Amino acid sequence: MFTGIIEAIGEIVDLQPSDGDLRLRIRSGKLDLSDVQLGDSIAVNGVCLTAVELPGDGFWADVSGETLANTCVGQWQQGQRVNLEKALTPTTRLGGHLVSGHVDGIGTVSRRWQDARSIRFEIQVADGLARYIAHKGSVCVDGTSLTVNAVQGARFELNIVPHTLQETIMDTYQAGTQVNIEVDLLARYLERLVLGEHAADANAGIDMAFLQQHGFIKH
Repeated sequence: MFTGIIEAIGEIVDLQPSDGDLRLRIRSGKLDLSDVQLGDSIAVNGVCLTAVELPGDGFWADVSGETLANTCVGQWQQGQRVNLEKALTPTTRLGGHLVSGHVDGIGTVSRRWQDARSIRFEIQVADGLARYIAHKGSVCVDGTSLTVNAVQGARFELNIVPHTLQETIMDTYQAGTQVNIEVDLLARYLERLVLGEHAADANAGIDMAFLQQHGFIKH
């Protein structure tokens, strides 16, 4: 588990494709690895990866085909900067929100504009993720815990203050940039709970008819 508070900006220094998956080396920058052991989890642009080697200035990690299919990792290039966060501990301040490091899908930056000293972004997500993103709710973008400022359909807006721009890779985002999206954990589990006994039905889903049938909407 993570908090979505980025601790350092790292750099991809090596990528080694192998039999459909990938091994990569990340230089960890100012991230303190003195308490990291082999097998520990580190979030890289919001993707929970396991440290399999610790060469001193960073770590190696293996990336499965499943992760490559559902995240932006397959687009990463040598020299690219990435957000880094070590897994939280019982004494970690929860400054963001609970983040699993299990990316739900890829979003695309559709707009960027100045708003006083902040930068605002509009991000488009797949229709299937839109229902989990709520106004003033939490969302994780490339591992960064953020507050949703506005929602319209499958697009949402973010207001990014100068400190966040400086301490993450968000200042590099332009229209067309693709980002890893993890929705709020509570939204995922709430949907399953609302389905109740219908959760075992592979074709079950929540729509207006379902909510009305089960008493969530009154005439």
